Amino acid sequence: MAYSKRELRKIVKKLEKERGRHTELVSVYVPAGYELTKVYQHLQEEQGTAKNIKDAKTRGNVITSLDKAVRIMKEIGRTPENGLAVFAGNVSKQENKIDIAAWAVEPPEPLNIRMYRCDQRFVLDPLRDMMEHKEVYGLIVMDRREATIGLLKGPRISVHGHLTSGVPGKFRAGGQSAQRFDRLIEGMALEFYRKVATRVQEEYLPMGNSLKGILVGGPGTTKDAFIKELNTELRNKVKAVKDLTYTDESGLHDLVELSQDNIADEIVIEEKKIMQRFFDVLAKTPSRAGYGKKDVMEKMKMGATELILISDDLDEELIEEFEVVASEFGTDIKLISTETREGKQLKDLGGFASILRYAVSE
Repeated sequence: MAYSKRELRKIVKKLEKERGRHTELVSVYVPAGYELTKVYQHLQEEQGTAKNIKDAKTRGNVITSLDKAVRIMKEIGRTPENGLAVFAGNVSKQENKIDIAAWAVEPPEPLNIRMYRCDQRFVLDPLRDMMEHKEVYGLIVMDRREATIGLLKGPRISVHGHLTSGVPGKFRAGGQSAQRFDRLIEGMALEFYRKVATRVQEEYLPMGNSLKGILVGGPGTTKDAFIKELNTELRNKVKAVKDLTYTDESGLHDLVELSQDNIADEIVIEEKKIMQRFFDVLAKTPSRAGYGKKDVMEKMKMGATELILISDDLDEELIEEFEVVASEFGTDIKLISTETREGKQLKDLGGFASILRYAVSE
């Protein structure tokens, strides 16, 4: 059965920790629709090649790992619908001990790569790519003097460009000099909008259909004047235009916050709403909330917990410990990205928070 994204994340985290003492960790990728027998026949040939490895321990480990990978494939019998990834190698942490372990992973999406690699680390990039959010939103915040270009990918907001114009402020004196100066300023501002539009097009056009939409923010009419400078393809992808004060990285976060109705189905908004619910409960009825590892676990074991929020960068074994207990008490768990403002607040609370079914006195 194909792994879920959550299961894939767990196995990738586990495999990332493994290190070979030499180039003896075997990674095999079988693309969807490819005949599995051809792959393990190739690995059997590689066992013959491995006999030429000079170091006896490395030679033995590679041959045994390949044998284990072949046996797993023979047990599976045929290539699963989404393809197959197999990993095998000596994962012993002790110098003179051998522990050849193996894993077979049917990914959540079809594999389109065929690979055999023997290295000091398992090759995991094809699986990591599947954990990435494919669809993105372009983020642009700007005024006449500054523009910040970013991306919203899943819950993560990242900066991809920052430009400044050098456009001066308004000329305060009256007369024809002031009018000429204002015209000069307007011309400089227009050139800046065009410069930003060119940079935006360089960043966003190669994304094609992965670019789900564009959000634009800034003060006054600046953002409207800028949008006119975009080409038709990108102009048609503008989903929201918001009034903003800040045009730096914090402005990107403000832009996403103000655009919740326009991107309501995105994971970042879902996480924001869940975290806001927790903070509302904590503020209004603190006896129905918990935070910190010990407090959250104790209240869950009382059967009082409806929902637990956990920072996604915590140790996987610790998260699994909470998942096991949660399943016993019918408690839901939601992993929260540390990339958002709310996720960082959760991390400051110890990485654990909970909403209770009923009030619990301290």
